[in-house]
Amino acid sequence: MTTTPDTKEFKRSPSHFADRITADGADGWPVEAGRYRLVVSRACPWANRAMIVRRLLGLEGAISLAITDPIQDERSWRFTLDPGDRDPVLGIAYLSEAYLAREPGYTGGISVPAIVDVPSGTLVTNDYQQITLDLEREWTALHRPGAPDLYPEHLRDEIDAVIEDVYRDVNNGVYMAGFATRQRAYEQVATRLFERLDALEERLSTRRYLVGDTITEADVRLFVTLVRFDAVYHGHFKCNRTKLTELPALWAYARDLFQTPGFGDTVDFDHITRHYYAVHRQINPTGIVPIGPDPRTWLTPHGRESLGGRPFGDGTPPGPPPTTETVPPLT
Repeated sequence: MTTTPDTKEFKRSPSHFADRITADGADGWPVEAGRYRLVVSRACPWANRAMIVRRLLGLEGAISLAITDPIQDERSWRFTLDPGDRDPVLGIAYLSEAYLAREPGYTGGISVPAIVDVPSGTLVTNDYQQITLDLEREWTALHRPGAPDLYPEHLRDEIDAVIEDVYRDVNNGVYMAGFATRQRAYEQVATRLFERLDALEERLSTRRYLVGDTITEADVRLFVTLVRFDAVYHGHFKCNRTKLTELPALWAYARDLFQTPGFGDTVDFDHITRHYYAVHRQINPTGIVPIGPDPRTWLTPHGRESLGGRPFGDGTPPGPPPTTETVPPLT
């Protein structure tokens, strides 16, 4: 990320490593079961998207998962949750080691999600916008039986339009508000954020999902911001005109998705709150992590079934997550 001196507005840097893993291997990285490792932080919404799509498509056996500590240090995302403080598959202590294996001397940002080539230990991609789309379109030969179509061809134009608006005003909008250092820049992006949330509230008051009658990529992308909204964005990022819980349709929609297999079972509120409040010291100098809100409200009835819809279309729900990937129950 960079900050422009004239407006002090937050700017998200484009992904530096944008190779693609494709069925035909056009970028030199062919789809291959067991070859790649997806590195994530449970705190990160962009990484959460990749985790959800991987679960829904049943790719757990095809691409393994590495989970970093939610707290970074100056050397980047670290594998201190694993025995010996090293990833057991890649053998590295920091994700930066895979970046440097790809580009020696690299001094840019170290971001998740990242996909690493296991045999070489080399980073393949950190293109968070493309990773999920390729899991949906290029990895089809390895999808589980009954995997949903999250990016149906006949709805792609509408999905793309929705996710562009959601990315600009919501996914990235909360960051632009949170890291703004001038009042006018903050007010502009915070206003756009809530105008978009109001429009989504209206859209979702009469339909269960954002596009069509099944879960799509658009829902995955909106969910990861909504699930973090009251816990961190409302207070920590000053997105406080309205809480998610005060927007009836969006709050019910978010709970509906949370209670759908593949969504809530990837969410760790402890990782989320500790990361944002402990790492962003320029916003929260004390590093104090708040005790709320109560995450058990995510399990309350949502009533969205009355709107119809088929969560997985002609497919089926994913099975339980692997035991090594389960999150603590809400208490």
